[in-house]
Amino acid sequence: MAIKTLVVDDEPLAREGLAMMLADETDIEVVALCPNANSAIAMIQQHQPDLVFLDIQMPKMSGFDVVQKVVQKIGEEKMPLVVFVTAYDQYAVEAFSVHAMDYLLKPVRKSRLQESLVRIREQLLQKDLRQNGKKLGELLSMFDQHKGTDSPPSVASNGSDNDRIVVKSHGHIYFLQTSEILWIEASGDYVTIHTEQKSHLLRDTMRNMEVRLDSHGFKRIHRSAIINLSFVSELKSGSNNDYNVVLSDGTVLNLGRSYKDSLYSSLGGLE
Repeated sequence: MAIKTLVVDDEPLAREGLAMMLADETDIEVVALCPNANSAIAMIQQHQPDLVFLDIQMPKMSGFDVVQKVVQKIGEEKMPLVVFVTAYDQYAVEAFSVHAMDYLLKPVRKSRLQESLVRIREQLLQKDLRQNGKKLGELLSMFDQHKGTDSPPSVASNGSDNDRIVVKSHGHIYFLQTSEILWIEASGDYVTIHTEQKSHLLRDTMRNMEVRLDSHGFKRIHRSAIINLSFVSELKSGSNNDYNVVLSDGTVLNLGRSYKDSLYSSLGGLE
């Protein structure tokens, strides 16, 4: 069964580019391309699509305004699945990330689009539209609560993408793939996540991070350090028969004695 789809974006290139990528998906039927919010509202009512790719930042009326008006007209239970499209990592992104509604960041990558479509197909297959209508209502409520506020650093996951960590910090949201994290450092009541591009400070515990990342190739090597094993460059002997772990970016970390055997086992059973 074809998935009837609307694409809504006030930027012609963005709108047409997304439609071209969707044309490669055999089960996606793009029934309308909408250049503005009013057109989107009318086309949703007319075509009753299964799925809407909806830009957030549009003149006069935002994507959230579109959703609110459509819900008022047709009710939450008949609301199609919505994937928000945005160039900005702000509270809107936080809201639907927490509530498992998907998003795409501009410029849209085809691989990311396909990941989103996998989840959408699963939801439609399970006939879970009623559940998604409730989530949409919660999303809008959370967005209203967050308007004009800021939040302390924290970490969140949408529960469906375990390879991604969402770091929310003072009006910005960073989406980190676990594969790009070099190491994690204890910083008092916080932890610092180090990538090659940037370090992110957030409120969490080393124990929580250790448990969460264990299945992704991370290993604790000290009470204050967790490393990504794929970035280990060498082990360098130090004084008192201990070792330092050298990462690919040149970072040198002490290997705690109580963690030595576990690390050696993870690296292939070193003697």
